[in-house]
Amino acid sequence: MIPDSFIQDLLHRIDIVELIDGFVPLKKTGANFAACCPFHSEKSPSFTVSPSKQFYHCFGCGAHGSAIGFLMEYSGAGFVDAIKELAARCGLQLPDDQGQAARHGPQPRALAETMAQAAKFYCEQLKRSETAITYLKERGVSGEVARRFGIGYAPDGWQSLAAAVTDYSAPELQLAGLVIKNEQGRLYDRFRERVMFPIANQKGEVIAFGGRVLGGGEPKYLNSPETPLFEKGRELFGLPQARAAIRDRDTVMVVEGYMDVVALAEHGIGNAVATLGTATTATQVQKLLRQAGRVVFCFDGDDAGRKAAWRALENSLEVLPEQKSIGFVLLPQGEDPDSVVRARGGDAFQRLIDEATPLSDFLLRELARPCDLGSAEGRARLVADARPLLGRMQSPLLRLQLVKRLAEASAFSQTEIERLCGLRPIARPAPARAPRRAPSLLRPLLRLLLQKPELAPRLPLELLPANSIEARAICLLCRTIAAAGAAGLRYPALLERLRGSEDESMLHEAAAELMQQPFAEDEVDAEFAGAVSQLLDGQQKRAFALLQDKVQKCGVGGLSSQEKQQYLQALSARARSRQAS
Repeated sequence: MIPDSFIQDLLHRIDIVELIDGFVPLKKTGANFAACCPFHSEKSPSFTVSPSKQFYHCFGCGAHGSAIGFLMEYSGAGFVDAIKELAARCGLQLPDDQGQAARHGPQPRALAETMAQAAKFYCEQLKRSETAITYLKERGVSGEVARRFGIGYAPDGWQSLAAAVTDYSAPELQLAGLVIKNEQGRLYDRFRERVMFPIANQKGEVIAFGGRVLGGGEPKYLNSPETPLFEKGRELFGLPQARAAIRDRDTVMVVEGYMDVVALAEHGIGNAVATLGTATTATQVQKLLRQAGRVVFCFDGDDAGRKAAWRALENSLEVLPEQKSIGFVLLPQGEDPDSVVRARGGDAFQRLIDEATPLSDFLLRELARPCDLGSAEGRARLVADARPLLGRMQSPLLRLQLVKRLAEASAFSQTEIERLCGLRPIARPAPARAPRRAPSLLRPLLRLLLQKPELAPRLPLELLPANSIEARAICLLCRTIAAAGAAGLRYPALLERLRGSEDESMLHEAAAELMQQPFAEDEVDAEFAGAVSQLLDGQQKRAFALLQDKVQKCGVGGLSSQEKQQYLQALSARARSRQAS
């Protein structure tokens, strides 16, 4: 677990304007910077970055966050990976990485530099290989697209890579999976006589390769082994190149082959990525769902393609949120995305993606394929096969829809399906009592605390009204600030500590309002004192109303001696107030 103190220090060192400007060109607009939002399509810039508060907010789609949040949303990185990237940018070492170099050999930075050298070498070799160039031309790959994906060529030599590095025996080459040592201790290149497809991480750094053999050698495709830089189940080929198109279409397409991705890009479909020779994992699906509202799996229609699609479905169930969708396209047998797009064109292929089978339809269709729904045994098998899948679903609304359709297909009732599958019935909850709208005073108070967190210890929380969303958010904010101690917290660190809390969106809204309407620094303390005074006045009014209500019901005799004293004091105060006015 990464300590909060490390995250706070990291966010203090990072300049969010400089970070975001490296991905999205920003323009100065008054005290802030602005751009067209990278998270939704728009013509007028509504994406705003605050250099003073070190956060971003889009007034169009509501995207909001710190430097960590931006990397997570923009690149699809996980929380830890985003922190690692930011730490590397400012030269900080993660606490868990202390001593890693001594225990595990070369650092990831050295391995990344080695991979970059190899990628450059392979690109240079492609220019000199007529065989590789002819192969790519025959596959319809232009020079522009080859450069976009960094496609290269590994020559047919045992130690060709030696020309690209200063020390062929350096441990980085073997650890990165570029060089192999045989039983006799001899070193040789892993990739020989292959067209090379670089696999890059979210930063665009080459972390692995896939090589397609030229000629009749085996295996046809050879991938890098897993290394300190590369985990097959976490990465996807073509994701850095596809990121802009994914945002524009709000859809990402997953295919099986590197050449499928390249061929689709050649025909104007730039939002495709490929798995790396293994089944699609939940981690990969989650990464893609962070970047798009819709994921479409497009696989061959043979048995292997169906199995790949089914594995993708199984691993999607646990990470599919209700506001996102997943679809499936199974191509005719003997076809793949490369062959289909070259034969029919980009527009025809795009129509296939637009008309993809939704996950719910695909799930029920595939479950029913081996079942004879005309017999009791077949219907029982359908429910039995669906049971583990329904149990893994994290989307209650989608699960409920599937349960209803499963009940129709199997001749069971919805309640019977839920009982047989061990599901807790998802009943419509009773309408909850809406929280009372807080006085408008609380929203400015929340903004004051965000602008100057050191005011928090001076706020008497007992003065806040009950059953108020803003009051609850203020209490959470004050507790979080108090827990930080004397060091204090700036807004980005507060944002990360409150990530995932029920009041996170309320704080986002207040911070966005503060971005547009900040308090003058020399007026903050006076504004705060006035707000506390109004809270005290509001508390006294509520107390008087309760006492007055009790008097009306029980008379003055129904009050305790302390309540009588409070009631008389309140009456006197109100009388003095009327005289003064």
